Amino acid sequence: MRSPTTTPAPARARALPSGRGALSPARPGGQGAAHGTRQVELTRVAWTPRFEVGLEEWSAIGRRFGEIGRCSQWWLGDWIRYGNQRFGERYTRAAKLTGYDAQSLMNMVYVASRFEISRRRENLSWSHHATLAALEPELQEHWLQRIVAERLSVADLRLELRSGRRAVAGAAPGSGSQSPTAAPAGELVCPTCGARVPVSPSERTDAPPPPGPDAPSSFPGPDAPAGGRG
Repeated sequence: MRSPTTTPAPARARALPSGRGALSPARPGGQGAAHGTRQVELTRVAWTPRFEVGLEEWSAIGRRFGEIGRCSQWWLGDWIRYGNQRFGERYTRAAKLTGYDAQSLMNMVYVASRFEISRRRENLSWSHHATLAALEPELQEHWLQRIVAERLSVADLRLELRSGRRAVAGAAPGSGSQSPTAAPAGELVCPTCGARVPVSPSERTDAPPPPGPDAPSSFPGPDAPAGGRG
């Protein structure tokens, strides 16, 4: 007796996590549908509504997408740091699992290692933090506060840092100006932008610490993008 031929089932669309903004059962025209049918279909390359989506639900889905996008690099950075500490360096394996290139993953780990969880700003983007990652913690805090107070975009922040570098270069020996890096004992001066940040004597350091094991061999500066998929 011949066994019946089976047809492979199509790949299932991925649903958003539960909670605010999660996808609800489909209701064509808002009037009801079979239990368990999703209202939109998600694949790796598409978002496709199966029925009409109301403004409120459309807004909730977009908000959820934004949350996932803003959090994913922090999640990956912390996830890889844990794997490196628990199992040894696993960038090659992580790259295969996530689809990101190893250098981008190293950048995520570096930024995550430069900002303790308690110092990360939920209302600021990953790129804001990545732009400031190479600075000392006191200077990072100074700029994070300025970003919030002045509502600086990433482009604004990079422009401010570039302007500060030009001011520092213009005050180099022989230029006739006093170097902005010559700060009193109670201040710390950013070598990148020239900003002065008050610090207590116990917090002041004369030189930045050596890079830790999580620092990548090449990290993008303020003018470079934060990294992406390969």
